[in-house]
Amino acid sequence: MAPHPGIDTDALKEKARKDLLDLLEGVRGKKNLVIEQSLAGPIGLFVKFTALQDYGVDKVFFLENDNLDTSQKNVVFLASGEKATQCIAIAEQIKRLQQKSTIEHEVSVIWVPRRTLVSNKILEEAGVLGDISVEALPLHFVPLDDDVLTLAYDDPIGDLYLRKDPTSIFLAAQALMPIQHKYGLFPRIIGKGDNARRLMELLLRMRSEVAADEKPTTSRRGMMPSATIESLIIIDREVDMATPLLTQLTYEGLIDEMFGIRNNQAEIDTSIIGQAPGQQPKAQSGAPQQQGLKRKIQLDSTDKLYDQLRDANFAIVGPLLNKVARRLAGEYESRHGAKSTSELREFVNKLPGYQAEQQSLKTHTNLTEEALKHTQTDIFNRVLEVQQNLVSGSDPSSQHDTIEELIARDLPLITILRLLCLESTISGGLRPKDLDNFKRLILHAYGYQHLLTLHNLEKMGLLVARTAANPFYIPVGGGGGGAGESKITNYNALRKSLRLIVDEVNEQDPNDIAYVYSGYAPLSVRLVQSIIQKQHLLNLIRGPSASSSADTPSSATQGWQGFEDVVKSVRGETFSKVQKGDDAAAKARHMLMGSGKEKTVVVMFLGGITRTEIAALRFVGKGLEGRRRVVVCTTGVISGREVVGCAVEKGDFGRG
Repeated sequence: MAPHPGIDTDALKEKARKDLLDLLEGVRGKKNLVIEQSLAGPIGLFVKFTALQDYGVDKVFFLENDNLDTSQKNVVFLASGEKATQCIAIAEQIKRLQQKSTIEHEVSVIWVPRRTLVSNKILEEAGVLGDISVEALPLHFVPLDDDVLTLAYDDPIGDLYLRKDPTSIFLAAQALMPIQHKYGLFPRIIGKGDNARRLMELLLRMRSEVAADEKPTTSRRGMMPSATIESLIIIDREVDMATPLLTQLTYEGLIDEMFGIRNNQAEIDTSIIGQAPGQQPKAQSGAPQQQGLKRKIQLDSTDKLYDQLRDANFAIVGPLLNKVARRLAGEYESRHGAKSTSELREFVNKLPGYQAEQQSLKTHTNLTEEALKHTQTDIFNRVLEVQQNLVSGSDPSSQHDTIEELIARDLPLITILRLLCLESTISGGLRPKDLDNFKRLILHAYGYQHLLTLHNLEKMGLLVARTAANPFYIPVGGGGGGAGESKITNYNALRKSLRLIVDEVNEQDPNDIAYVYSGYAPLSVRLVQSIIQKQHLLNLIRGPSASSSADTPSSATQGWQGFEDVVKSVRGETFSKVQKGDDAAAKARHMLMGSGKEKTVVVMFLGGITRTEIAALRFVGKGLEGRRRVVVCTTGVISGREVVGCAVEKGDFGRG
């Protein structure tokens, strides 16, 4: 996959790598590295342990394990400066090191992505700030792929919507600003949602601060609209909470649902995918000793087979794997037809590639077989049936018997809560009588500690009672919108106006994003389409005769035009802001850069995005190939597990 114009992900990786290694190089000699566990994965995406060793790192410890030894004089802590708990843990470990060690340690603390007032205060109160060196690693967007950038925020849903902590909005603005500095201003910032508007306002404020700091002699290149980036589209996660609550049905999404994917890696039991290549099993195949052993596998576009499979609906993955297996078998057989030494040499040169592809095929075949077992269970199909009935507009109360049965069958609480929150989100809340009944069933089945869980879900607006005065009112904490703005997302109205349900879906050769959920088009991606794929969306809603501006490279400059009334049914503020610079300089820049080139549309998801939504956005991007490229930015990659999981009380006060 070639780098996208306007966003060079390789350059982002290289800068992050250089910044980290420069900080480590500044600590002379051998050193022990103590790293926050949630940072290890993102950092592993751009620097390997061997590179850290080259820069003097002897041992690596996780901060949470609290097991730092005194083997090296130099100790480097690497942690998030935003979290008070981590700051306190570092202060305690430094004090213990000073008190118990026989040698005088030189301690350095590197805060990611910035040094904060809170971190300074905690270290100062602990009495260690004057004894240590403090630096910051400005690590913002980490590329998961050539078209996906993430802040790798630890809990993007819980912090923003449960604890009402706006830190992730500020960090998103800080991450987007360097893109504007390097490639020019986003010519238009378009978005939906109250938090999306806050991000837009932060970007404008940061731009004005930069302009105020600039000297008259300083180049104003960064203050002009970009010639390679067309627009920034910001989607606040709370405008569409229903989509992440659904079971993901793409290959990558289903693996995430079953095993969890973090930082492009999944931990899979070796009884499913076997030992790593070249590693001999210690016991006979199928022996009990092998049960429970985990193996990490890499899941990104460097695996060419995975790149073909990940965005496909799971229903067609089997036939795709079968086709690849037949092709590989044919290529292996071709060696028998080699008649000359040059042909044989050519085959031998290709052999390592064939072997790597064969190993990848084996891994994904095993994963597919395991996923197939999972999707053929009665439980999976009952849950999926309830979800599809709810999103298609069936009477929600008709699903209650099934949900009660699933509670009685002791399904994981997360699964039950996803179904109830999905009904509440789509229907504007549950009837008070039904909600009270489900609360009672949950407390009896899973424990009374989940009074706190239910309170948290209500605080997030995910599981609430439908009021008699206004059946489509959800109480919203925080800022309200202006006139004509909805306090909830009205899925009943949007189901028709944005055609969220597509009855006939061709999963083999899809022509619409609805294939990712086997008939349901994610609302969040439909909103993006209403900006950059207007004609396609209008044809889908009204038929091919619908007239509108074509999806030209400049159609995103029209913002929400044509869909103004539709987006009023979506929760939160709607905005479209044009950023202008020096007109003469902007014209000169556009002449130099050329106006007919493919442009980049940056889509920013605040509060997280699912892997299935990423697949849908990639599908949109393919439809615009040659005119636009879509680059996805997000505070984190999530699934329904994280959406409701952040609200679940972890303590156990006994089952009722």
